[in-house]
Amino acid sequence: MEDARRPHDLDAVHAALWQELTRAPHDKHHEWRTPVLATVDGDMADARTVVLREADATQQALLIYTDARAGKVAQLQTHPVGMLVLWSRRLSWQLRLRVRLSAQTDGLAVTSRWARLKLAPAAQDYLSPLAPGLPLQATTEPAAAPVADERGHFAVLQAAVLSCDWLELHRAGHRRARFDSEGARWLVP
Repeated sequence: MEDARRPHDLDAVHAALWQELTRAPHDKHHEWRTPVLATVDGDMADARTVVLREADATQQALLIYTDARAGKVAQLQTHPVGMLVLWSRRLSWQLRLRVRLSAQTDGLAVTSRWARLKLAPAAQDYLSPLAPGLPLQATTEPAAAPVADERGHFAVLQAAVLSCDWLELHRAGHRRARFDSEGARWLVP
């Protein structure tokens, strides 16, 4: 018996996964709101959880906010590629997105987003005088916070999706598909 809620052709699967991706940034409880981003650090992988801020199905692009001093931003200078891994228990879907990453630290894309963010408590994440990952010293005096109109170290990471690898775990049978520049195709799960 077919489940009417499950997409059954490749076009429907692709549309459904982008529908979920575009919902995730606006739904604080959506499991895809906090994917794992893996980048390359020298000859090693480096992974961390990030917050998905925007998704554009037409452009096949995602946006993530970051501190411009974060290690992932430096890593993009030599290896501007990465992978986002998302899991939804509700859907039993895993999505792996190969992405080309670019960091923006100024310009309209940054200033317009900062204008919306600067009054939120999350703005403090980008105003710290210390870079992410630096050791805290017991004797370190907190520096004065930057003026609220300043962007501090706020940056926007754009992730252009190069390929989507979708896996559905289901009691009626697992399914897997890939969507990339070569088209859409079913794969062995």
